[in-house]
Amino acid sequence: MRLTSNTLLAGAAMVLTLAFAGLPGVAGDKGDKKDARGPVADNALQMLAEGRTTFRFDTFGDEAFWGDTLKLHQAIAGADLGGVGPGVPLRAALAAGLKVDLDALPQPVIESLRRGQVPLDSPATTVTLLKANAVVGVTGFFDNAGRLRSMGIQCALCHSTVDDALAPGIGHRLDGWANRDLNVGAIVALAPDLSAIAHLLGVDQETVRTVLKSWGPGKFDAELILDGKAFRPDGGSAATLLPPAFGLPGVNLHTWTGWGSVTHWNAFVANLEMHGQGTFYDPRLDDPVKFPVAARAGFGNVRSPVDRITPKLAALHFYQLALPAPAAPAGSFDAAAAQRGRAVFNGPGTCATCHVPPLFTEPGWNMHTAEELHIDDFQASRAPDDRYRTAPLKGLWTHAKGGFYHDGRFPNLEAVVSHYVTTRGLTLSDQERRDLVQYLKSL
Repeated sequence: MRLTSNTLLAGAAMVLTLAFAGLPGVAGDKGDKKDARGPVADNALQMLAEGRTTFRFDTFGDEAFWGDTLKLHQAIAGADLGGVGPGVPLRAALAAGLKVDLDALPQPVIESLRRGQVPLDSPATTVTLLKANAVVGVTGFFDNAGRLRSMGIQCALCHSTVDDALAPGIGHRLDGWANRDLNVGAIVALAPDLSAIAHLLGVDQETVRTVLKSWGPGKFDAELILDGKAFRPDGGSAATLLPPAFGLPGVNLHTWTGWGSVTHWNAFVANLEMHGQGTFYDPRLDDPVKFPVAARAGFGNVRSPVDRITPKLAALHFYQLALPAPAAPAGSFDAAAAQRGRAVFNGPGTCATCHVPPLFTEPGWNMHTAEELHIDDFQASRAPDDRYRTAPLKGLWTHAKGGFYHDGRFPNLEAVVSHYVTTRGLTLSDQERRDLVQYLKSL
């Protein structure tokens, strides 16, 4: 059974309360019993609640970009509802990987969905779900007449999914899970006016649409607006897989190429990718050779007149660090083989050299050159340190769709193991390889 985010939050609250019981100023400490819980636990629980709200619902004012500038909401609504074009019916929205929060739906709507009475091929259904704030990671803004006038996005758009409790794409939220169904590029390509992006990149709007449509499900190219490199030298898309946002406590650098900590990347994405209103400082982006687009646009030092991002970063960071990697479901792996595979992982497989348990990445500066990983350096060369991060391995089973490594080049874990056996000259029997794969599935 999958756990919902509400269950996880309640569990985290209980664990934090118990864990803090022995700290000064917290219940259980002999020096202060006046407070039933204590300021440390109170602060932690408050930050959890605030961070979850930010993660799920805060647009940081980015509706000024997605709605007012790109007019993406008009394409969603369609001409019959005051927008443009045919609109986006619920069936198409679900096919594009958008998710519906079951807990945000009124009971009559839930019953209608169960009975198949909701028109899936009508854009009006999608707009109604936006009014109910039930589309994960997307907020609709409506005028007094009930017409969709703008829209914004949240962190949850890419880094949450649902458990499909009611139907595929409709269920309870699973915060922190990578949405490998989400076709970000195809959705953004629907926008009637992509001139802002085209102007930034120095190309025409049709070129922008071509690039966006090349990404595919579960992928996004965060560096496109920094270096303008839309495709790899071999002609493949430069987009990378959406990573999970759970299991990050103790992990030094975030993202595939280690741009910075979790909170650095939150600020980076909220300001530069979501186009929210805030403050962001990273002078590495002023390099006109490595980051020509970012340097021209002044992305290394962003200062919005009203900062709607910075005040939210601390609690957002706290909430993300509280998101545990989900345990692999019983029956999804061979337990006996996984136990043997653990010995291979820590021994002849040499996996633990870099994926150090229990973090399953290196404590410290967890970065490696492309040569060390025996792969090309294209994506690494788009980041400041020209290296790849040792990705944490917990919860691998949740984001197997789309393949492994930053670009999904390995279709399954068997291919990953074979890559290292070959490139590192490891001597592993077929049985040891199979056992190692089962262990990775169990993490």
